[in-house]
Amino acid sequence: MKLQNTLTVIFTSLIINNVYAMNADISKCNEAVDKRDAPAALTYANNALKANKNDKDALICKGRALSVSGDVNGAVAALKTAADLSVEPIDKMVAAILTGNVYKKAKQYDLAINSYNQAASLANSQKNKNYERISINLTGDSYFEAQKYAEALVAYTAASKLTANDNERGESYENIAITHHKLNQNDLALEYQIKAYFAHQNVGTLDQYAHSSAELGRYYTIGKNYIAAENTLNKIIKLAKEQGSAYYEAQGYYLLAKVKVATGDKASAVVLIEKANKIAEDTKDLALAQEIREETAGMI
Repeated sequence: MKLQNTLTVIFTSLIINNVYAMNADISKCNEAVDKRDAPAALTYANNALKANKNDKDALICKGRALSVSGDVNGAVAALKTAADLSVEPIDKMVAAILTGNVYKKAKQYDLAINSYNQAASLANSQKNKNYERISINLTGDSYFEAQKYAEALVAYTAASKLTANDNERGESYENIAITHHKLNQNDLALEYQIKAYFAHQNVGTLDQYAHSSAELGRYYTIGKNYIAAENTLNKIIKLAKEQGSAYYEAQGYYLLAKVKVATGDKASAVVLIEKANKIAEDTKDLALAQEIREETAGMI
């Protein structure tokens, strides 16, 4: 699930980079936030605010930095001030989305959803489909993290109707697929994951294509279509090796191990899990090692 966990970061980066033409301190502040260096970010934000206490861009970056440091109330206050100082609707949308991100990071999901809904409503009134889609997707993410999968599915489906290209459609189909999976509706999960696979095959990045392939292999396995699962996973293992993507090579191995166990070939499954664990060890990827343990627990 590695790719899905990065989407909020991606959306935030797109918003920050596409909307603001910033001075040097604010640019450095946002760079520091992206590196999770809250003290440096706050220094740059405060420098900008000394020059102009009403600099909404500096306040937005300060809010992001305070969120990184865990100061939810301070982050929300900075973002609210930025929203109050904003004249342009798009600036108010950004402030609402980033406020939602602060609450979501703090697992205050009801407040996050309220902020995202404000952003979506404003985007709709401005006929800004891109920001409306982003806001609704983030609403879906909040419901998903709160394990309210039926509500997440409604949000993700609504967001999918606002997509403008195959890349956006692929992301939406994956959101819908994994939510159907969580609802134990695995035929529908497979249907949407196939759509995501073809969308990312056309225009996706290597990570997007690899992720969609791995998840497709997972859903084929659940649906007991073991031949299709093995073919799909072998392809992604081969591609990952060629492209030097250790994470997806390891993921391909442990998912293929599940196919082997399901078809009665436990000896091959043991070898595949060992290969996955060796990659995690060699790359010192503790998160991958934990993922492999969780995914293969009780399998052999």
